[in-house]
Amino acid sequence: MKTKEELIDDLLELAFAEDLGDGDHTTLSTIPADAMGRSRLIIKEEGILAGVEIARKVLNKVNPSIRMEVFIKDGSHVHPGDIAFVAEGPVRSLLIAERTMLNIMQRMSGVATMTNRYQEELKGLHTRVLDTRKTTPGMRMLEKDAVAIGGGKNHRIGLFDMILIKDNHEDFAGGIEKAIERAREYCRENGKDLKIEVEVRSLDDIRRVLEIGGVDRIMFDNFSPELTKEAVKMVGGKMETESSGGITLENLRAYGETGVDFISVGALTHSVKGLDMSFKAF
Repeated sequence: MKTKEELIDDLLELAFAEDLGDGDHTTLSTIPADAMGRSRLIIKEEGILAGVEIARKVLNKVNPSIRMEVFIKDGSHVHPGDIAFVAEGPVRSLLIAERTMLNIMQRMSGVATMTNRYQEELKGLHTRVLDTRKTTPGMRMLEKDAVAIGGGKNHRIGLFDMILIKDNHEDFAGGIEKAIERAREYCRENGKDLKIEVEVRSLDDIRRVLEIGGVDRIMFDNFSPELTKEAVKMVGGKMETESSGGITLENLRAYGETGVDFISVGALTHSVKGLDMSFKAF
């Protein structure tokens, strides 16, 4: 299995392969090979900054001689006109790196900003907002990093690091009990130390999960806030609880006030607007 760093390197390889092709002919034709210069990352919209450290990787990948001076770190609240960092080095390299770096930083900062808005709505409560697997293909590691930078908490990274038994698994397996039993048996037989989460669709499902046990977290799927409050009380702290489905910024607080431990929100990553910024010579 590839490491996080290897997956990020693969992403950068693909990003440059599709953007650069056989060369940046505009830059090659207009900029002398020995030209040196400086560019600065200018924030153009209020939000939470994310991706500064990835920008360093992008610049280094294009040309290790580029020097970068950071003024604002990941996780900081930024405003229009703020300068996040300055990069200095061969002009050709700065121009080649510009779009890939901005694409990643704008996306990550948009995710961090959205996550911060959701988590702020839960201020004063113990409930934490979670991301999902509804991420941009190839950018999952970076988008999940952005969620954490924005104050949220990562759910499972993928299909490999947690068992999440959803409605389709339950139906195909022949019921919640069989799905849980098979998951526990699978972990024992394969030496896997994986947490098990089960999605439930009714209070009766919760009762059945509590009876069989061996589960770390219950996910309440498309429960109303009123039903969620009842469900949390029913679980009684025996395992972690999570709400999912139909939850928006407008009704988030109502769910948080039920006492649920986590609220998973696909919107943190699947429909985010990038934070506006630019990389300009000076």
